[in-house]
Amino acid sequence: MDIPMSPDEVTKRIKHLKQQGVSLSKKKVKQMDPELMQSALYYYPSWDHAVTSSLNIKQ
Repeated sequence: MDIPMSPDEVTKRIKHLKQQGVSLSKKKVKQMDPELMQSALYYYPSWDHAVTSSLNIKQ
């Protein structure tokens, strides 16, 4: 399986989307940027985990 992005690229892309005010809902990101979703789910157990890790959100 070829993963299009590195973990750092996933983090940077999520942060960039957040700064742009783009919705980070799984459905929206999957439609808008399938490569980001594929890579995030490869490196993280869930999309929510990828977002919280990338944005340093404590749960």
